[in-house]
Amino acid sequence: MALPIDPGALAAAVVEARRRLLRFVERCSDEQWSSMPLGDADPRTVGTIVDHVADAYDYLGAWIDRLRRGEPAEVNRTVVDEFNARHAAATPAPSRPDVAAHLARSGDTVVALISSLSPEQPDGDDTPVVRLAHIAARHADSHRTELEAVLGFPS
Repeated sequence: MALPIDPGALAAAVVEARRRLLRFVERCSDEQWSSMPLGDADPRTVGTIVDHVADAYDYLGAWIDRLRRGEPAEVNRTVVDEFNARHAAATPAPSRPDVAAHLARSGDTVVALISSLSPEQPDGDDTPVVRLAHIAARHADSHRTELEAVLGFPS
């Protein structure tokens, strides 16, 4: 599904994806929340994976802010992998209330940044800022749908 370039629509997409992720958090049993359903492919708990989305909002927001101000931001797979590994090591068993608060705080920040983007982005949707905004809009749904499938949640 192609996401809109419109900053308001992109921000709304982040809000809706976060809402769906929070609904998933509410539906998880305590056992599911602390399980590692992806096994060796991803040995994080459900709680850690969900909190990872909030953590990603933090670093995506920081990059969006730097880039929109014309400052450099090192954005690549190695940097992302390092952030994710540090987060997983530091947050092995987050509580639901902590994760919900982190999602609210970091999600609100990234939504405000995306909302403040100019609708006339140079080069259309092929700029680093807009690509990062699209990632922020898709990220929560990507993890949620994977976890729902593995945990056997109804579609």
